Amino acid sequence: MLGAMVPDQFAESIYEIDLKELKDRGVKGVITDLDNTLVEWDRADVTPELLDWIEMVHQEGLKLTIVSNNTKKRVSTFSEPTGVAFIHSAKKPLTRAFKRAMREMGLQKNEVVVVGDQLLTDVFGGNRGGFYTILVVPVSETDGWMTKANRKVEQMVMRKLERRKRHHGSE
Repeated sequence: MLGAMVPDQFAESIYEIDLKELKDRGVKGVITDLDNTLVEWDRADVTPELLDWIEMVHQEGLKLTIVSNNTKKRVSTFSEPTGVAFIHSAKKPLTRAFKRAMREMGLQKNEVVVVGDQLLTDVFGGNRGGFYTILVVPVSETDGWMTKANRKVEQMVMRKLERRKRHHGSE
């Protein structure tokens, strides 16, 4: 169970992900979370820096879809001005929305990465769906009420993973 919460890759932010390297490995699409992955959970609009990143994703020839547990209003208000496809009310860590995004991009699992800031929703759901997962540091130090609860569980998981790593490293 813990293994399903371990991302394939860590990055400080989306801006630290090497898009060229992903493309060289055969990646053709990026599924990303919205809140605290792309922008702060309470920011309504896209930042200029994020617009530049979205443009870089497209310049690399990669498709991009936002998959969020948030409401249609929240996700569409953010996504529509950017032209980025989205799926709202995703119910992550269930895999249905990840698979739908993959199908809508016309890609296979091995051609898609899932990027997010939460172990319990983004990484766990992406891993369960068979995708390559990248965990990023949340862009905000605050969270909505549901995410606050998830963060407490994540802290316990991270401590267990760290203990397991130290234990196996000493063998």
